Amino acid sequence: MFVTQVTIDASQISDWPSFHQVFAQALGFPTFYGANMNAWIDCMSSLDAPDDGMSRLHCESGKVLTLLVQGAAGLKGKYPQQYDALIECTAFVNWRRMQSGRPAVLALAFDL
Repeated sequence: MFVTQVTIDASQISDWPSFHQVFAQALGFPTFYGANMNAWIDCMSSLDAPDDGMSRLHCESGKVLTLLVQGAAGLKGKYPQQYDALIECTAFVNWRRMQSGRPAVLALAFDL
């Protein structure tokens, strides 16, 4: 399924397991998802490649998927490690893709 935006409910994040559960459910990560940031990066890097089987939701090739993070201020205040990882790993996904000649695929929007 092709989409342009996915809403992430940050109020459901309270630790690392819940962080990974929220993203896995929202994006439809595969059953073999490793629930760590390396696995998160791998899944997010393939958002425009449905044949990779790394998520149920996808964006069109050459397009960007926006993650609308509802409750981002609460996440930043209560769980700064997960907040920082979200920002840093999103940037890394885009950097890694650009290093290999592919366009950026992710954007973050915060609904505080």
